[in-house]
Amino acid sequence: MNTAHLPHTAAADPSAMEPDSRVADFHHAEHPFAIEMLHVDGQLIRVGRQAGRPGGVPLLLFNGIGGNIELLGPIAQWMPAREVITFDIPGVGHSPLPDRPYRLPGIARLAAGVLDHYGHGTCDVLGVSWGGAAAQQFARSQSARCRRLILCATATGMFMVPARPSVLMKMATPRRYMSKSYARAISGDIYGGDYRRDPGLAAQHFKHIKWQSRLGYYLQIAAATGWTSLPWLHRLRQPTLVMAGDDDPLIPLINARLLHRLIPRSELKVFDCGHLFLMTRPKESAAAIAEFLDRP
Repeated sequence: MNTAHLPHTAAADPSAMEPDSRVADFHHAEHPFAIEMLHVDGQLIRVGRQAGRPGGVPLLLFNGIGGNIELLGPIAQWMPAREVITFDIPGVGHSPLPDRPYRLPGIARLAAGVLDHYGHGTCDVLGVSWGGAAAQQFARSQSARCRRLILCATATGMFMVPARPSVLMKMATPRRYMSKSYARAISGDIYGGDYRRDPGLAAQHFKHIKWQSRLGYYLQIAAATGWTSLPWLHRLRQPTLVMAGDDDPLIPLINARLLHRLIPRSELKVFDCGHLFLMTRPKESAAAIAEFLDRP
């Protein structure tokens, strides 16, 4: 992987951040990531890194559809000692649009190039929603580099138990990223859980969206179209933690149970929450992640 490094901006010291509520404080002034722009195999991508303590295995995060680095700030803040790396998918956030469409194996190669830049041979991998598909693909095509795998609010791809058509129609368009009033109106319908009980969370959540273009959003949809992990999940050898919310309209809980059944060395953790439990229950989520990753 050919990576080139461009100047970065400073980020807040993660050790100084002490979130103290059950539901994430989306109003924090700064996220815990230091930002760099990297050239990886000819693609410029925006990378966020929380340095953590030296010597540990880094945690590589794959975000959900349309999601940029800042949205994963709450979960990283609850793991200040852990090195956490994530990046804006091409055409999302502040990563420029790619020259051509891509598929999930290409995203796995980009992630491998990011690891190369920081000198990491192996990592732990976490993917949420769309990013859960990317994480599964990384665990397969970059298997030697993936020590442990965490799959959050995700499924097996094309062959899964789908959401209701009314939910899928709301996800087929990026309108929620472009209209605050629309996001507030539909957030409970697509995310469930805490968003159903407190629609005001939508304004706090989408405040940190770095919207770029419809094309970038649709390229993400296209990248996973026709993709499925169903034929090879039984071959994954990484210890795997499957995490899900019991009120997830977008990825019904049965999909997490299916992943758990198909992945040999897996376990299942269910929260009394919805699709975005990593953001609304970061303390609880981070504790489960840390317990899993820190086992001997």
